[in-house]
Amino acid sequence: MLSRSTPLRIVCLGLMVGATLGAQSSAVTPLVDKEHRRMQPEAATDFSRGSTIVVAGDPSKAGAYVIRRLFKPGETSPPHYHDQDRYVTVIKGTWYSGEGDVMDPAKMVPIKTGGFMLHPAGLHHYDGSNDSGEVVVQINGMGPVTTVDVDAQGKPVRTR
Repeated sequence: MLSRSTPLRIVCLGLMVGATLGAQSSAVTPLVDKEHRRMQPEAATDFSRGSTIVVAGDPSKAGAYVIRRLFKPGETSPPHYHDQDRYVTVIKGTWYSGEGDVMDPAKMVPIKTGGFMLHPAGLHHYDGSNDSGEVVVQINGMGPVTTVDVDAQGKPVRTR
């Protein structure tokens, strides 16, 4: 049986739970809404926890995934390849991409914001930003995906 003070207790409990959840959600911004359909720009560019944000799925597991990758000014990846196709869209800045086993900045092709590149499975390439600013790319693919760094002869040196 409910007493007269029960509604007040329920309201107080609700406020305490809401305050606790609010404190937790302000500390960690969800990438997508509770239905996992939408992502706001502030979450899409919050790289405070690293240089990669998993937007949807998981690149280490079977199925589709979407990630965003931040390249700081002057940061480029070493020559490498992926064992699955990857589809890259430039979200912010100008991204530079080159092909081959030896990094040659002079051969890197600039891809502006809104541009796209296909990295077919097995394509030896390197990519990143130049010294002029940050770059954010969105990468879509099917997992699990493995990235393999290669030496100047194209031989694998490290798997990540």
